[in-house]
Amino acid sequence: MDNNNTSNENINENSTTPEQDLELLEAVNNETDGAESVNEQAKITELEQKVAELKDLYVRSQAEMQNIQRRSNEEVKKARDYAIASFAKDMIIVRDYLEMALKDQSGNFEAIKTGVDLTLKQLVQTFERQLIKEISPNPKDKLDPHLHQAVTTVEEAGAEPNTIIDVMQKGYVLNERVLRPAMVTVTK
Repeated sequence: MDNNNTSNENINENSTTPEQDLELLEAVNNETDGAESVNEQAKITELEQKVAELKDLYVRSQAEMQNIQRRSNEEVKKARDYAIASFAKDMIIVRDYLEMALKDQSGNFEAIKTGVDLTLKQLVQTFERQLIKEISPNPKDKLDPHLHQAVTTVEEAGAEPNTIIDVMQKGYVLNERVLRPAMVTVTK
């Protein structure tokens, strides 16, 4: 029996009242809540730092995009302003040649004609360098409304309609884009 009493005493010593159990549970919860609260606060601080980093990255990205757009606009403006610079330089030479021909007081018609011919060759070379090509259709070609403009129509026996008869003025193309269509006479 003694043995039994000892185990009952041990149980009584180790057992607590419901009030004590509740206090113990609240204490454990408070400690756990405190640990969770500290853990949650650390997570919140970490997330706030991440948000601040992302905001900074966003602001920097926006500034970089604005700088790229500004530089791009400046380059486009420069390209537009100076796009014809090489063409203009070539045309200045042609103008100089024409002015020299007009200043010629020698009265030598052949010399003037030779000068004008050389000026025309310079102009043709300038057009070639600038990729300006002639549209010069041949008689009997069909009218191409993308390259030709029919100025007049004539009736011609035995000819198909919309066939070119005569070229009144050459046309020009720059990089496959029509600058001026060829002015032509076509059949009805």
